[in-house]
Amino acid sequence: MTEIIKANADDAKILTEITKRSKAYWGYSDEQMKEWSDLLTITSEYIQNNEVYKLIVNQSTVAYYSYFDIENNSVRLDNLFVSPENISKGYGKLLMNDFILKIKQSQRSRIILDADPNAQKFYESFGFKKIGQIETSIKDRFLPIMELKLD
Repeated sequence: MTEIIKANADDAKILTEITKRSKAYWGYSDEQMKEWSDLLTITSEYIQNNEVYKLIVNQSTVAYYSYFDIENNSVRLDNLFVSPENISKGYGKLLMNDFILKIKQSQRSRIILDADPNAQKFYESFGFKKIGQIETSIKDRFLPIMELKLD
């Protein structure tokens, strides 16, 4: 059975584990992962203060996404991570479709996100467009800032 449900504060540990393992999947160095450790940690407070939804497959949490409201009737997709052993099984697409539907139903007009360069094509497949970029702590590496305008 597969379901997407709201995460609760007790999910902080598993969501942090999914985040860190998923990020490491893309070949970042141990040094880099250590530098990002705090940024990749999902706390109970974060879950309580933002919209966080987890994907349960056969009673295990395998992926999640989170977002929050920003100005001008917009939201920021803050995280979308799938555990490495579940990448390429369609779970990212399942989560993204759930997220976009939720935002459309809420009458918001725009989604913004900062994509990992490895995920840019994934977001483009949902209609996101690159509108800028942010320099990262890695030399010559930039995160694309992406936008999806909703009808």
